[in-house]
Amino acid sequence: MTESTRIPGLRGEFLWELDIVTRQSLGLADAFPAEKYDWRPDPKARSVSEVFVHVATGNFMLLDLVGLRVPEDLYGAITSAGSDRFKALMQHNDELVAQTRDKIAVAALLRRSLDAVNDAITHTSDAELERSLFFFREQTTLRRVYLRLLVHNHEHMGQMIAYLRANGINPPWLDWRPDRRGKDEPPS
Repeated sequence: MTESTRIPGLRGEFLWELDIVTRQSLGLADAFPAEKYDWRPDPKARSVSEVFVHVATGNFMLLDLVGLRVPEDLYGAITSAGSDRFKALMQHNDELVAQTRDKIAVAALLRRSLDAVNDAITHTSDAELERSLFFFREQTTLRRVYLRLLVHNHEHMGQMIAYLRANGINPPWLDWRPDRRGKDEPPS
């Protein structure tokens, strides 16, 4: 999205940040070798695949909370409402995290969820962002749920950068600071 085609206001700023987290998260998913998708820094920590699937399913769950139902081909027909629906989504998300381990499937799920977020915020009006709803037993706005979604994605992107570095792999983009680039890296 170029500056001249950017949506004005919060949605445009959100999409700008979403574009960054999308490019970088998908770049990180690609940078991990397939054999490292089961790697975890500690037995109690999530593996590489589990983190990426957790992010993707979190995106779908938060979109469901704002009124965009989860994909039926992934979740089946969840007919419950309110806190029962939330519990059912959480349970199914845990199952997807446990089952989806293949690099190609994980990256496809992550991309699908990020594309769904992009589509959802693009087609949400500024007025709709102010709509009131309950989020974790609190009255809030649609805007806050979208911000939570963005923060969640950035949080785990940072985690995945640490996972990558712990495996001796640099993030797949240049550091913007000249003093931190390697000798063979061109200026950005």
